[in-house]
Amino acid sequence: MSADNSAQGGNGPSIAETGEFGLIRQITGHGATTASGEPVVVPEVLQGPGDDCAVLQFSGPVVSTTDALVEGVHFRRDWSSATEVGRKAAAVNLADVEAMGARPIALLVAFAAPSDLPLKWATDCSDGLRTEASEAGAVVVGGDVTRSAEVMISVTALGELAGPPVLRSGAQPGQVIAIRGLLGWAAAGLVVLSRGFRSPRAVVEAQKVPRVPYGAGVQAAAAGAGAMIDVSDGLLADLGHIARASQVVCNVDSEALPVPESLQAVSSATGISPQRLLLTGGEDHSLVATFDPGRVPAEWQVIGTVGERTSEPGVRVDGAVWEGAQGYQHFRQ
Repeated sequence: MSADNSAQGGNGPSIAETGEFGLIRQITGHGATTASGEPVVVPEVLQGPGDDCAVLQFSGPVVSTTDALVEGVHFRRDWSSATEVGRKAAAVNLADVEAMGARPIALLVAFAAPSDLPLKWATDCSDGLRTEASEAGAVVVGGDVTRSAEVMISVTALGELAGPPVLRSGAQPGQVIAIRGLLGWAAAGLVVLSRGFRSPRAVVEAQKVPRVPYGAGVQAAAAGAGAMIDVSDGLLADLGHIARASQVVCNVDSEALPVPESLQAVSSATGISPQRLLLTGGEDHSLVATFDPGRVPAEWQVIGTVGERTSEPGVRVDGAVWEGAQGYQHFRQ
């Protein structure tokens, strides 16, 4: 591991010098493009930023979700670039849309910041939001800006369902549990950054910008997933939501969770169990779902089974209760 104590700075005018409407023009002045530079066109968006409301037209049921990122709680400006913060703000919401089995369509963004924040930081953050949205096939259609003591970004994501939503309450006895995406990487990255280091690079990058498996939610829904959730607070914690909503016991097979080299490196350097990172680490925003045996889509990894219905639902690891916290809990940590 290599130490890095550099802070993210910024030059040029502040957002106070630019003014509210100047800031809005700066962050809405150019549309979303793909990684190859092609414009992102979403047919459901009839009118984007510029009026009192965006105008969208959906042909099916709509899902919506809101999540907020607060400076000092969800990100630090000396750890992450403005672009990375913007991408993370979009990703955590888009993952929720995916977890319902829906296709992401649009984002609405409320941005609050101190008056002396450099304008470039705000525009770079906006670029990050658009970039991540385009990865999911969505666009930013509007929002609001205001002043605050710290940077805060609140995103509302909208998605469209092609069929019934995949709820947490749909897990069935005899189904298997499968994961799509990373586990423990973001938590390992947080451990590394908290100790003043910037490597292994892979886990640090996973902490800064979650690698949401875009398209996997629709794929799971098409395969008949019983229940699904994104791993935001930890695998055991989030599987616990499925277990309680479905009134079942979810059993995780620890041997089905191999330890990547980067997690092993963090474990060796810090003494934190790699199993703890895999099972209780949050912020990866991978998807975990239940499927009938034989119907697990390609690229999903089976990691456990769903037991019988019970009046004492919960999660087990290799048949036993996990000792200690199962994941992150707001207001307690």
